[in-house]
Amino acid sequence: MDPSDLLHEPPLTPFGEVVPPVFQNSLFAFATTAAFEAAMKDGDRPVYTRIGNPTVRVFEEKVAALEGTEDALAFASGNAAMAAVLFTFLKAGDRVVVATPVYAGTYGMLTKLLPKFGVEVDFVPGSDTGALVAALPGARMLLLESPTSYTFELQDLSPLTTAARSAGVLTVADNTYGAGVYLRPARFGVDLVVHSASKYFSGHSDVVAGAVAGPGKLLNEVRSLGTVFLGGKLAPWEAWLLVRGLRTLELRLERHQATALELARYLEAHPKVRRVLHPGLEGHPQRELARRYLEGTGGLFAVELAGEAEARAFADALERFAIGVSWGGHESLVLPLAAQPRVRAAYGFPPGLVRLFAGLEPAEALKRDLEQALERVG
Repeated sequence: MDPSDLLHEPPLTPFGEVVPPVFQNSLFAFATTAAFEAAMKDGDRPVYTRIGNPTVRVFEEKVAALEGTEDALAFASGNAAMAAVLFTFLKAGDRVVVATPVYAGTYGMLTKLLPKFGVEVDFVPGSDTGALVAALPGARMLLLESPTSYTFELQDLSPLTTAARSAGVLTVADNTYGAGVYLRPARFGVDLVVHSASKYFSGHSDVVAGAVAGPGKLLNEVRSLGTVFLGGKLAPWEAWLLVRGLRTLELRLERHQATALELARYLEAHPKVRRVLHPGLEGHPQRELARRYLEGTGGLFAVELAGEAEARAFADALERFAIGVSWGGHESLVLPLAAQPRVRAAYGFPPGLVRLFAGLEPAEALKRDLEQALERVG
């Protein structure tokens, strides 16, 4: 991708604006019935913002450019984007194979919603390529997230997508971690790529949004059901904020990555840390897969402490890392999995697991905060 695709966009009006306007319209009017009918048929003009909006379209085109796909669709949240894909392509009697551990919001849909509609879900460890391939025959969809957002395990994408295509299985990947900069799943055969745009795409912790990227034919199906009828469409103002965020995406990721690696290496050597889960570390058990697929690693990683009490004490003692869900913004965050018992129980995560996100603060300041917090852990 040419980085200028994120920095410039053609004017949407005759005024030559360098920043796209916010088309804060619910509908768009027409002078004649024929013009309205043509727009409804061809989709070359916006009709209703639930279906399409010029400001939203700028964001969608940038996501497609990032992922190197034909097109992209924007949604009101990452969960809305994933739900649109699941409900577009799955029906009663279908089976979906899911590489675990999967993001908690997606896990909720898979376990609480899909069974109500007669869809079977097979959960398979994402690091076991052979088991995933063996589960594919007869399935309708393979759902991947590489690396995973809690333990940072990777999936071997190329053999999985090859096997899925041979079996007639649609492949969907959550690429929120890779952000279309450090991983582009379509290059490795993934059919549809889903994002929580609330994270790196926004970068400012002021937007909740989602996106799906992929071939035009598949996205037309998602658009007709997931957008038009489910109604989870992104609003123009949020789209404008996301376009703003994308202008600094690559620069921010560089800073997040450098800081997170420095902190991970420091923590890896600390006697109170049992292990550090970061795919950029030489000691990561899937380091070769990371080299093969990832062009960078961003700011998200995890550490394991001795137990739940230590994890809670560590999180409570941190001063520059706020306790909170989500990530990808300017601020550094910490999330002890002990505070999410249902997530921990679902995947059998160790009680001392703590997820960290390195924000845009100076690395030395964050390291000092980690030092003082670990000193207070028994």
